[in-house]
Amino acid sequence: MGKFLNSKEPYKEYKKLYSGTYFVDKTSMISDVLPALNQSNRYICVTRPRRFGKSVMANMLAAYLGKAADTGELFGSLDISESREYRKHLNQYNVIFIDFSKTSEWCDSYKSYMTRIIGELKADLCSAYADIKPDPEKAVWDILSDICEKKEEEFVFIIDEWDAVFHMPFITDVDKKEYLLFLKSLLKGQVYVQLVYMTGVLPITKYSSGSELNMFLEYDMATKKKYGEYFGFLDSEVDQLFRRYLDCTHQAEISREELRIWYDGYCTASGKRLYNPRSIVCALTDNQLESYWTNSGPYDEIFYYIRNNIEAVRDDLIFMSAGEGVKTTITSYSAASMELHTKEEIYSAMVVYGLLTYDDGRVYIPNREIMEQLNKLLLTKDSLGYVYRLAKKSEQMLCATLSGDIDTMAKILEYAHDTESSIFFYNSEAELAAVVNLIYLSARDTYRVEREDKAGKGFVDFIFYPERKNADALILELKVDADPDEAIAQIEAKNYAFRLRGKLAEKTNDTGRILLVGLSYSRKTKKHFCKVKVYEPSETV
Repeated sequence: MGKFLNSKEPYKEYKKLYSGTYFVDKTSMISDVLPALNQSNRYICVTRPRRFGKSVMANMLAAYLGKAADTGELFGSLDISESREYRKHLNQYNVIFIDFSKTSEWCDSYKSYMTRIIGELKADLCSAYADIKPDPEKAVWDILSDICEKKEEEFVFIIDEWDAVFHMPFITDVDKKEYLLFLKSLLKGQVYVQLVYMTGVLPITKYSSGSELNMFLEYDMATKKKYGEYFGFLDSEVDQLFRRYLDCTHQAEISREELRIWYDGYCTASGKRLYNPRSIVCALTDNQLESYWTNSGPYDEIFYYIRNNIEAVRDDLIFMSAGEGVKTTITSYSAASMELHTKEEIYSAMVVYGLLTYDDGRVYIPNREIMEQLNKLLLTKDSLGYVYRLAKKSEQMLCATLSGDIDTMAKILEYAHDTESSIFFYNSEAELAAVVNLIYLSARDTYRVEREDKAGKGFVDFIFYPERKNADALILELKVDADPDEAIAQIEAKNYAFRLRGKLAEKTNDTGRILLVGLSYSRKTKKHFCKVKVYEPSETV
């Protein structure tokens, strides 16, 4: 068994996952891949954001198909064992498994990067087929062709992180072209290839001139339905994991609804909702909700994608941070470029990396985990102009609200209206939501902010659920061309405070105040008036 040829490593990695508390059986995907074996359409490339299980599925396929180990004991208890084809394909193939994200020690050039991979693969082939004495001076595809001719043996290629090379700092544009030609020579039209299953974040099309790797069928999350449910966790799967969590956790700190708020929100092309799988497992393992988003390079920074077109994008970001969707067209292959100039290209890139989700012609911020990344951006990037300046006012706005300083509150609202942005024209509910979200942005550090009621004209409701014991909760309503007392009366009429008191009591008996916050705005004078009232249970309607 070699480094790449019939390696046991994929099996060992998948077995570790299988033995874990929060394992989810996705082996049904194997049945969807098997029909491509030895067919003209035997080239499959699945692209997904990082942390969506690409390597897990690659290891699974290699462990099932490969000759490296007898894996019947592992797969015999999983869904794939119900397939009529299960035994026919189990451990029957020579698998060449290459993870292109791994480099040699002190790797600082494309040559040293590829020398390791090609050298190890040649060594594996020369050792496994020593009886025919392969010539290590030949190209690796020539060696494979000789083995196929003399031994009548063929190979399954499983390539993980095919696009890792494009993010390495020492790779040049010339290197990228050489790499594509290498993959073409190794895989395209070769008789020794039974199947190629390849994963990555970036789609092939942008990097290929149209002929190098055009044999691949590409499957992304936004536009292709096939394989959609295998990457990410479905609602039913998270339900199952949550029950395990409750069974094995001494003092559970996470609710099922909180998992949805933090990690749900992605969509398959067929409309199914998906949770970020890595974050779900990390949260349940740690018994703690937080952002498990990790940035491993400049291409993963949200700001990277908007800095080339801030004027066109920043208003949209405010709408999205208020829970609104932004209409756009997704062109998946353009997302692979580092030169992003239009909104469509920027949003396509953000969808590819999991920073946005795409559903029914609109892009959204999928969940709180990503929302936190966006909030950091709005509070730290002064090049965002007025958005940054207003976001910086949000901490002052929250303090003024909690202390009942209505004069300061009104001044900040008027400051928002003095900006030149069109989003503050207050012509729609979405614009109202955007401005309220922005001037209370810092509240998201200590509150779960929800829009409770999207119905109605000329007003918008927000509820601020505190995440710390004894902190004050807020119910906020904005009225147009009305008195703030009317906004308070609107809150009381809806009986929100009474219901909110019950929700807070479910978490702890020790709760702070519930503040009823009325904000009013006159379209004629552009004046704002504010009122903060402490809710008293006796006032419940």
